[in-house]
Formats: sequence, C-alpha cells, structure tokens
Amino acid sequence: MSAGFKGFKEFLFSKQSLRYVCSTHFWGPVSNFGIPVAAVLDLNKDADLISGPMTGSLILYSLVFMRYSLAVTPKNYLLFGCHFVNELAQLGQGARWVNHHYVTGKTEEKATN
Repeated sequence: MSAGFKGFKEFLFSKQSLRYVCSTHFWGPVSNFGIPVAAVLDLNKDADLISGPMTGSLILYSLVFMRYSLAVTPKNYLLFGCHFVNELAQLGQGARWVNHHYVTGKTEEKATN
C-alpha cells in the first residue's frame, strides 16, 4: 500500500471524518442535492412547463441558504455548493421562462392559432 493511500484511508476512517459523515451537516445537503439535479435535468424540457413564480421563489431560496451556509459555525461548504448549483440552474430556468413568455412571444402565437 502506498503512503498516500494509507494516509487517505486513515483520514477517511478517523473519528472526525466519521462524525462529519454521520451529521446533518453532511446528510442535509446530500439529500438536498435532489433539487438542483432535477433543475439541471429540467433545462432540456419544454419552456411551457416552467412556473415563473416557483422559479423566482427557488432563486431567492437558494440565495438565502447560500448565505446561511456561510453564516453557521462551522461553515457548511457542501450546503453552499448545493445551493450554488441550484441557483445557476434556476437562473437558467428563469431566463428560459422570460425568453419564452416575453421575448419570443410563443405564448401569444399559440393563443391565436
């Protein structure tokens, strides 16, 4: 076994690492990653399916929790990363929603046909 692998193994199975993996500072953000994963997968779906108010709410939600993740002690960078990814995905969805409803006018075309 190489020294680097042995050191990593000792770190991975140390009391501090195991305590972190068994805490809500780890499992909360891990379970919360379903939101940004779903948002990223939804970027390929039809823009008619996007809810503007919900997307706006999720943009604000992620901004608040990005700030919260850095305000708690100890700082929760995993939670920050989760909400950072969600923020980017929701901003993409919001841009698609604005483009679909206000820029291209596809909603008006469907109503007249």
